Amino acid sequence: MPPAGSEKTYDLIVIGSGPAGEKAAVKAAYFGKKVAVIECQAVVGGAGVNTGTLPSKTLKESALFFSGKYERGLYGIEKKLEEKTTIDDFFFRERVVQTAVEHEVRKNLEIHKVDLIHGEASFVDSHHVVIKRDGFPDLTVRGEFILIATGSYPFHPADIPFEAVSVHDSDTILRLKCIPESLVVVGAGVIGCEYATIFATMGTKVHLVNDRDKIMPFLDHEISNSLVDHMRKSGIDILFNTAIKSVTKRSNAKDGTSGVTTVFDNGRELNTEMFLFAAGRSGATATLNCGAAGVRLGKREVVEVDGDFRTSVPNIFAAGDVIGFPALAATSMDQGRVAVSHMFGLTDLDSVTRTFPYGIYTIPEASMVGMTEHEAREKGVDICTGISRYADMHRGRIMGITDGFLKLVFDRQTLQVLGVHIIGPLATEIIHYGLLLVQDNRNLNDLLATVFNYPTLHDLYKYAAYDGLGNRAGHKIKK
Repeated sequence: MPPAGSEKTYDLIVIGSGPAGEKAAVKAAYFGKKVAVIECQAVVGGAGVNTGTLPSKTLKESALFFSGKYERGLYGIEKKLEEKTTIDDFFFRERVVQTAVEHEVRKNLEIHKVDLIHGEASFVDSHHVVIKRDGFPDLTVRGEFILIATGSYPFHPADIPFEAVSVHDSDTILRLKCIPESLVVVGAGVIGCEYATIFATMGTKVHLVNDRDKIMPFLDHEISNSLVDHMRKSGIDILFNTAIKSVTKRSNAKDGTSGVTTVFDNGRELNTEMFLFAAGRSGATATLNCGAAGVRLGKREVVEVDGDFRTSVPNIFAAGDVIGFPALAATSMDQGRVAVSHMFGLTDLDSVTRTFPYGIYTIPEASMVGMTEHEAREKGVDICTGISRYADMHRGRIMGITDGFLKLVFDRQTLQVLGVHIIGPLATEIIHYGLLLVQDNRNLNDLLATVFNYPTLHDLYKYAAYDGLGNRAGHKIKK
């Protein structure tokens, strides 16, 4: 760490150590640049490691393990949720993973000789950043280039009494003291749906509130409708076209219990043990003093950037959740790398691919790449579809999978694969072959000419292709 009272100069200053910041920093260092990362938290890795991506995905696996959801009756015995599962049991694996990966990020910065400075950064001007450090004098550093990679934070409506005990956001839900018996989840986006299915799998009575008539409308409608069916079978009460009117904490002085009363715009009222608001995030820019550097912000405090991830100030770039959509850890990493390429004139990676998969780690998982059926039809594309089901695949039978399917959307004339949509176990893994099909403009004949290991779930692709060809011809063909 640079000593107080001396201004240290860097080729690149990265504000934030999440996926975008870490990958940008180590890439620049790899190419011989002098780099510093400023991190306001005691841990590194950002939301991807500590409060978002990895924690929620690990909790999903923990919920499946403790509930035995996918093993019930598979081996002739009935595995039920262990009644003695504690909150420490539930969070054990999440904490193991978080600790291990946080160490990996810290080690990666160290190996690449990146200076890590803990403190709160704010701009002095377009090249200088002052860092407020607990217990130490403020430190000012200069960067030829600066990358804003501060991520995002959960949006807090003013009328919701957040207190991290019974009223939570998607960060504080990771600090629970017990598994709630009942829970209202507001927001049927990716985060809300993931936590709704995780807690329902753990035996919590979940009420999912959505102010629209569909969950995650960007999904293919058959996938989202199927996910709704799965949620309802898991006991989740989904309130469509419903908004909250008020949220009130309540307590019982006699037994010391507490809870939350949620009133909806239709007059309905629910009393639950806990409440989770998961409807939107904002760019973490409030303390950066972006105005001093001339950096322009957009709605929800996100940083505005161009196609090179350059802000309104030529030497200042931004990447990751702080710039808004798509706000995925996978794309954020490449955004950071691309930004570095444009800073220093590198030729290895000059853009982020426009074709990338979405992974939704609900129970069951859902994943997609490319065009949905309704999107293609709205654009006037003459398409056809084919579907195959997990239960019909021999690997699916071995695994005891009874639900889930893969759907192909393809051009009726050229047979080019335009979209792949999956719901079921390991959907976020299986999607990557579909990514290559869409990205490389492959057609059904290319797919059918590919040999997969047998038996594997990748047979879903071939059987969906055969189904699609049968639909195109108006009859079923031999598979």
